[in-house]
Amino acid sequence: MREIAIILTSTLLLGGCTTRQHISEALPSALEAGWEGSRVCTLQHQTETHRVLRCTFPPGVGHERHYHPPHYGYALSGGTMQLTSESGTRTATLATGSDYSSDGVQWHEVVNVGEATVTYLIVEEL
Repeated sequence: MREIAIILTSTLLLGGCTTRQHISEALPSALEAGWEGSRVCTLQHQTETHRVLRCTFPPGVGHERHYHPPHYGYALSGGTMQLTSESGTRTATLATGSDYSSDGVQWHEVVNVGEATVTYLIVEEL
C-alpha cells in the first residue's frame, strides 16, 4: 500500500498564522482523532512551526487510529497504555515525567488499559 502524504497550507483566522497540515491516507491527526465521538486532545498553543496538544485518557479511553508528524511527548501523569501500529500491539507503562521524541507515526491506536488517568503534552512540528 502506498503512503500518500499531502501538505496543505492554510491560514488561521485568529492571528493570521500560516500552518501546514499533514494528511496521511486520509487519517485524522492526533488533535482531530477522538474516542467514541469525543476528542481526547485539546490545542494548547500553536505557532507557524509547532503546536502543543494536551491529550487525556481516563481508564478505558483510547485514541482512534491517527497519525503524528515529528513530535515530542511528555507524560504529565503516567499509566499503562496499549498501543497498536503496523508493527503489532504492545503495552507500555509510562512514568509521570517521562518523555520521548518521534520522527513521526504513519498510524497508531492507543487505549488506557490501566487504572490511572494518563495525560500527555505533545509538541508537533508543522
